[in-house]
Order: sequence, then C-alpha cells, then structure tokens
Amino acid sequence: MSKHETTHRMPHTNTMLLDSASSDTANIALDYSQNPKGDNLTFHTKQSLFNKVKKRLDKLAKLPSLRDEKNGKDLKEVLQEKGIQRRDFMKWAAVVTASIGLPATFAPLTARAAELADRVPIIWLHMAECTGCSESLLRSEDPGIDSIIFDYVSMEYHETIMAASGHQAEKSLEDAVKKYNGRYVMMVEGGIPKDTEYFLTIGASGRTGAEECRHVAEHAAAIFAIGTCSSFGGVQAAAPNPTNAHPLSDIIDKKVINVPGCPPNEKNIVGTLMQHILFGDMALDAFHRPKWAYGHRIHDLCERRGHFDAGEFVQHFGDENAKNGYCLYKVGCKGPYTFNNCSKLRFNSHTNWPIGAGHGCIGCSEPHFWDTMSPFEVPLGNRYQTAFRGAGADHTADRVGMVVLGATAIGIAAHAMLSGAIKPK
Repeated sequence: MSKHETTHRMPHTNTMLLDSASSDTANIALDYSQNPKGDNLTFHTKQSLFNKVKKRLDKLAKLPSLRDEKNGKDLKEVLQEKGIQRRDFMKWAAVVTASIGLPATFAPLTARAAELADRVPIIWLHMAECTGCSESLLRSEDPGIDSIIFDYVSMEYHETIMAASGHQAEKSLEDAVKKYNGRYVMMVEGGIPKDTEYFLTIGASGRTGAEECRHVAEHAAAIFAIGTCSSFGGVQAAAPNPTNAHPLSDIIDKKVINVPGCPPNEKNIVGTLMQHILFGDMALDAFHRPKWAYGHRIHDLCERRGHFDAGEFVQHFGDENAKNGYCLYKVGCKGPYTFNNCSKLRFNSHTNWPIGAGHGCIGCSEPHFWDTMSPFEVPLGNRYQTAFRGAGADHTADRVGMVVLGATAIGIAAHAMLSGAIKPK
C-alpha cells in the first residue's frame, strides 16, 4: 500500500442477516485500501476475508430453506428448468464477483451465496411510485440469471405480485415481520410523505406509508431504498413537492442502502443483495450508494467519450453528427455529473442503454435530479459547479477538442523526432 493510500475499516452495524448475537459473525467487516479520490477499492487480507465470508455462508446454510416450507425447488433445479447450464451460472457468479470488487477466487462463494438466497426473506413495500423498479425485475421477455435469482429468494410480501389484498394482505405482512424478526431484508420503492403523512395511506386499515416503513424497519436485518424515489425523493419530491415527499432515510432512523435509478438496473438490485449476503455490509459513497455500482461517472465509461475528447458533438437531434454517434453533451447529456454503471450493464438483456440509443443521460440516479438536471435536453453549462474553477462543462466542451488535438499533434511530432534520432540496427 502506497503512502498516499489509507486503510479503513467499514463500521459494523446491527443490520446483520444472521444472528447478530453470535460473536464470530458480529465482527464481519470489509477491509480495503482506498486512494485519495475514494475509488478503486482494493481488498487486502484476502484469505482472512475469504474465511470470514465462508464462515458466514456456512452459518446461513444451517438455516432452513424457505422454499422447502413451500415445496419449492432448489436453485439447481430452477436453472435446469430455464435451460441454464452450470457453466453459465458460474460465469454469472464470476461477473458479479468482479462487479462488486472482489478477486476471482471469491466466485465460488458468490455462487454459493446465490444458492443460499432462499434463506433470505424479503419484504418489499410500495410507497408513492410508478412500480417501474419492480417492473425492472419482473418485465423480462427472456429472464436472465439475475431475474431468476430474485425469483428464487423468498419474497414474503410484494403488493404488485401477491394474490392477497385488503386485510388478508395486511395479515401476510404482519406474519412475515413476526416470523422472520431480525432476519428479513426490507426493500422500499417510492417516496414517502413526511409530516403530511396522510397524503399516502395504505391497506384496509389506512395506515400511512411512513407508519408502515417505520414498523417494518424496526425488525429488519438490512434496508434497501430501491429506485431514486425511495433513495432521494425522486419525481414526487420535485418542486413544488405538494405531498412533501421524502426519501426513506428521512422517515426512519436506521441505516439505508440506496440503489437509485429510474429505474435501477436489475443487476444493481441483485448485486447489492448478493454483497449483503456475503458480507452483511458494504462500502458506500457519500449518498449511501454501493460503490461497486455507483463508483464511476457515466462520462468515465461512456462509449462516446472519445468524441467528447475530440470535440465532436451532436448539435441537434437528427443531424449528421447524431448519425455518426458523436457526443450528446450539447443536447443535454448529464453523463459528466451522474454516477452509475449503465454503460457497463445496459438494459433489455444487455442490448442497449439511453446514450447508446441516441438520447443523453438525464442524471436519474442523482439526488434531486428532476430539479437540478432539467431541462433534460439542454446542457447544464455554468449552472452546475465543476472542477473547472466554477465553470460548467460547457467551458471545456468548445475547447477540449482543440486542446486534445493540440496535445496529440505535439505527441506525434515528438514521436517522429525520436524515431528519426534512433537508427535502425
């Protein structure tokens, strides 16, 4: 580890998937080295970490399968029915392992964590939302392994897909909270009115959304805010915010892991769940987003980045530059300000994503994006502070091409001079 790096230990919380009273699992933490910018996490003491994760999974394996209680099939049988071979499953495990920043040697543990996911009860609550986050998981014409894994976990409560309604649905929720006290993962979709809680009432008893969140969160092992509405308030919290919608973290006083996006990619939801099963905790950024998924800007890994650096921009939709796949910054792309992994994961079975389809990023995984990033087809310019002495990216967009091309010309000239000075043997 270099002198510029510092070693941190992620603080342990009491939101453990397993029995938090056990001293051998209560101290599980994520050790990593971090550069001054706070990215590029590198895990150390890998053998020690490997042994801790293995021990955690061994304890999880001793818990009864929730699918057995419902005469369900194990993951191997489910994958076989879907026509997915073991080799494909292990490839998926390797990809997830790399995505969450672990060395390849952890892939078997990731695979085992997926196989043990049927020990994890999930309670999914719906607040003020459009159900788009659930649709991200459910509406798949050709379900991938991520969708299958999420189907494989024990979804104890999810209003969109459950048959029960009214008092029967409320009983299902209460039964799940009591039966899996301290063991279930709580996932919340949608913004929640605060102070004016009566703007959102749920179920036959008319309990407010905030009341339901506080009630379920009290005994949850981990809490995920799924989507931007639950993570940051989303569209519901946009000005003038008539319902006083707030993110989940403003409603409850427990740790919340935010998985934003409108909607988030299903791989981000499943990957975060896998990391929780493996460790019980994870490295988060300043907005409590998992760093493995939200550690880089869209701009950093964009397929059009080369055109930005060369000063090649789409000036208006449909022009010749658009047909050539040039950078979309000047027609409103918010990629330079948005942290997400859309360019790597893509959507629709990994076929495409908004920028690939020809429209700029709208910054939907950022706090207050509806107010700060709009209008969506106009560059932010100097309205958004950047490292360029307060000037917006517009300040560099018109100049970056000349600067980069100038530096390239100097490099070519230097290379030519060097080549001429070195005589062939």
